[in-house]
Amino acid sequence: MVVPDPQAAEALAERIGALRRQRRAVILAHNYQRPEVQDVADIVGDSLAMAREAAKTDAQTIVLCGVHFMAETAKLLNPDRPVLVPDPNAGCPMADMTAPRELAEAKRQHPEATVVAYVNSSARVKAMADICCTSANAVRVVESIPAEKPILFVPDVSLGEYAAEVTGRENIILWPGFCPTHHHILAEHLQARRREHPDAEVLVHPECTREVRHMADFIGSTSQMLRHVRESPKRTFIIGTEFGVCHTLRKENPEKEIIQVSSLADCPDMKLTTLQKVTWSLEEMEHEVHVPKDVADDARRAIERMLEVA
Repeated sequence: MVVPDPQAAEALAERIGALRRQRRAVILAHNYQRPEVQDVADIVGDSLAMAREAAKTDAQTIVLCGVHFMAETAKLLNPDRPVLVPDPNAGCPMADMTAPRELAEAKRQHPEATVVAYVNSSARVKAMADICCTSANAVRVVESIPAEKPILFVPDVSLGEYAAEVTGRENIILWPGFCPTHHHILAEHLQARRREHPDAEVLVHPECTREVRHMADFIGSTSQMLRHVRESPKRTFIIGTEFGVCHTLRKENPEKEIIQVSSLADCPDMKLTTLQKVTWSLEEMEHEVHVPKDVADDARRAIERMLEVA
């Protein structure tokens, strides 16, 4: 990842601030974004935090610094306001692992199942779901569904496994999707960091593989990791998720040592957003996200059901 020149970054940040006021915009950034993009945002958070903020904002324009499905979610909750994504090429490999046609066939095979769609999915997939979830509330969403009802959980097999382990549910049908970034985190990476920092606490994301999750001291979403580090008496933490969150953690906890588990834990799509692209997007009001109405209505219901549980 190329680090921008500090003077250039400062000038762009000032320009973004002026455009934000002019457009009456709010900038939402995911914790996996580049540090300088996080620093110009009004709200930095995980998928659940951004969905909540998108649902209650009174801004005229929303700039979503994340990947495309996140911008779609913001648009679903703000159908009458422009939602801009600075780089329209910022996608999500996991989201692409569930095609609507494939999901339709799975629903035909399991007509009695409640479909739970992780927010890391397209709006068209969300529209076919009964309820959505994030990594922060997947367990609560699963618990909200009657125990006798089977669950078809898409698209993340690791998050679905984790929810099944925590809740004890045996009737969860798992989709074979996964996050390449989190699956790049290997047991050997944790072992190496533990040898270097034997007193450190290991935190991993539920999108990691079962082997990695079972080696952790704490499993949680990005927001849950942030809260845990703030509240923990420990001084050193090994962070098993996309390393962009380490910037947030270091800002919030300057007295604690934050160690990224591996340089491989890098989402290239998240890093496509730059200060220059945020500037251009606000200047030209370009890369507005649209969701067809016939998709949006059903997808919005699945998101709103999730927020009621959350």
